[in-house]
Formats: sequence, structure tokens, C-alpha cells
Amino acid sequence: MPELHPSLAPVAVLLGTWAGEGAGEYPTIDSFGYREEITFAHIGKPFLIYSQKTRALDDGRPLHAETGYVRVPEPGRIELVLAHPTGVTEIAEGTIAVADDVVDIELSATTIGLTSSAKSVTALGRSFHIAGDELTYTLRLGAVGLPLQHHLAATLRRSV
Repeated sequence: MPELHPSLAPVAVLLGTWAGEGAGEYPTIDSFGYREEITFAHIGKPFLIYSQKTRALDDGRPLHAETGYVRVPEPGRIELVLAHPTGVTEIAEGTIAVADDVVDIELSATTIGLTSSAKSVTALGRSFHIAGDELTYTLRLGAVGLPLQHHLAATLRRSV
């Protein structure tokens, strides 16, 4: 395994696979529970490789997936570049704060790309809190004519 790029030291705590459960809601859909797995990996370059997948709690059917990259362009700043299989691309930028063994990340989408068949997504925001082997997050969504609001929350534990 290559050495972690020095710019990624603040996000080294993310490396590995995280798994757990979450809940989703939005005014246009029924509330739902899900199982999730997120993996952060590296190849020695100045980015982490991110992959995420979820399955419904009730019957195990696949729900969503994302893939992309995490970058730390300068101390205290973080970028997330993602592709969603629903025809959405997301570029989010924000802050990263590290205090002892706790990491807090706040991200807001600066650019959202949509294919002609994608649903209208106009805003995305994410908050991550990592303490030891527990990662919690919330995701805010503005879509289909509605303003930015709570959509997802999950608690994951490091599994690998």
C-alpha cells in the first residue's frame, strides 16, 4: 500500500469501510430505513476514493449508490466530487475541523449537474461527524421544486 499523501492527513480517520443503518424522509416520498456501506480508500495521490451503496431495510433491495473523490486542497478546506447513477453529479466544498480524535465536516454543493432524464436537484448539503470508530452524517436535499431540507441521517461503524 502506498503512503498516504500528506494533504490527506486530516481525513486519514475516514480510511476503511463503514457500515450501519439510516433513515430517510422527504415530503414527496414515504419515509424509509436503509443499510449502508461507505468505503474510503487511497492510492498515494492527493485524494481519497469514495464509494457508497445502500439497501432497503425492509427487503434488501438496492436503493442508491455514489462514487467519487475527497480532496483536501488546503488546511481546513475539503472537496467532494461525486457521480450518482440517477444522472446527477455533485461538486461540494466546505470545511473540515479536527480536534483530538473528532472530525467534523460541513459540505455544500457548489455545482450540481443533471442529465436530461434526472430529477430536478437544486441543492445538496452534507454534515459528517467522526468520533473514533463511529461516523454519523446528515444529508440535506433541495429537489423537485422544494427548498433545501433534511433528507437522510445515518450512524455507521468502522467495519474494516
